[in-house]
Amino acid sequence: MRRAKRERTVTVTGTPAGPLPEIRVSPDTLTLLWFPAQILKKTITVDPSRIRIRDAGESSIIVQAVDDYRADERQELEVFFADGKAPARAAFVLVMDAAEVDTRIDVKRPELPKAVCPVEEQRAAPLPEDFVRMGYVDARGVQTRGIDRVADNGHGLSAYPGVSYRGNGWVLFNIGIRNGAGLPPFSPRSATLTGKGGVALRVLRVTAARDTIAPGESVGVLVVADEPPASAGVVFALEVLGDTGRSLVIPSVTLPAAVAEGKR
Repeated sequence: MRRAKRERTVTVTGTPAGPLPEIRVSPDTLTLLWFPAQILKKTITVDPSRIRIRDAGESSIIVQAVDDYRADERQELEVFFADGKAPARAAFVLVMDAAEVDTRIDVKRPELPKAVCPVEEQRAAPLPEDFVRMGYVDARGVQTRGIDRVADNGHGLSAYPGVSYRGNGWVLFNIGIRNGAGLPPFSPRSATLTGKGGVALRVLRVTAARDTIAPGESVGVLVVADEPPASAGVVFALEVLGDTGRSLVIPSVTLPAAVAEGKR
């Protein structure tokens, strides 16, 4: 059967409950999906017994239906974007049409209303399976290690015992910071992590339970960074910096040792 070949633009749904756009596939034609941003290839989900992934790049996927693909089949394909912006997920229904087949799909993300609420508030709450789909957790799991208490270091700040976490490509430090009584408010804004030989990890985010730590109060703070190379060791100096020149230095935080793939 000869089908007309088409190139078109498809907009992904901006809400989890929205209907998925349809893409027309065929056993005798390759279909290219071109995305407007980098995708996480590890998160591509599709039934490989019905849809073949011929190739996947940083911002593209090439698919093809199997030889016995039926006209009544509706197979779903999904992938997550790497930038984390909303919508974070692109999903489609792959169907077979008697008259047409898509050879190229230019994927678009919908523009969310700017006046309604910030992008952060538009994101759905993450589910446990999202961490596996997005590659943050693999067969090595997540390792943890305790962080000791740090007393007042001269800036009127101290840290309660915390926990360091190590996953697939990332590390996270969970600490509680106390601001001394009678001192100015402290707002955690950034952090540095320095290891053996002066190796510095790239800190991705510093997130506090509250924007400002009032005098005499304690607030939980999360510091996320890239996973270090093996040469950097596992012991780092962590400094959390505020917006008024004050900072908290934890001279020794220890990461869990890296676990080899497949070993626990």
